[in-house]
Amino acid sequence: MRLVLASTSPYRRELLARLQVPFEAAAPRVDETPLPGERPDDTALRLAVAKARAVADQFPDALIIGSDQVALLEGAQLGKPGTHDKAVEQLRRMRGKTLEFHTALALLNARTGRVQTAVVPVRLIMRNYTDAQIEAYLRKDQPYNCCGSAKSESLGIALIARYETEDPNALVGLPLIKLTEMLANEGLDVLTHGGEG
Repeated sequence: MRLVLASTSPYRRELLARLQVPFEAAAPRVDETPLPGERPDDTALRLAVAKARAVADQFPDALIIGSDQVALLEGAQLGKPGTHDKAVEQLRRMRGKTLEFHTALALLNARTGRVQTAVVPVRLIMRNYTDAQIEAYLRKDQPYNCCGSAKSESLGIALIARYETEDPNALVGLPLIKLTEMLANEGLDVLTHGGEG
């Protein structure tokens, strides 16, 4: 079966490529606005499933991966900053604090309609970095399309004191440990079918 990543995220593409299984990427058209009163993990899960379903008509015989991430700081959702000024503001608010990331994963078998889902939480504790360190970091990494303004897979790791999770890939945006389990449930063992990616 074809494997499709329903995402335009370069970070998710890089993570999925680690499994060395050929895949295609498709852009899902999904409204990512949280519903009123919706819990963050429910938002992430709903959107992960919606993204997978959004491209199913284009790939009727594929295994389709959808993923979404919601970050919380003191109960408020953090989005992608988009600009330098907003990234500075986010990083100042995050300084010395604990964040919660909820990374949802959905694997849709478009042929059978079966959907497997999971939410992998990450607890992130930030360092007490200075304003000068924020500016230096943003000049080097430019994480303006990253939820929370810090690329943990790059220099942003220097802003983090520690994190707690069952899968460090979940922080970047695609829980590979859970994904390999889901793929195996569909008959795709990445260890015996990979190597061509």
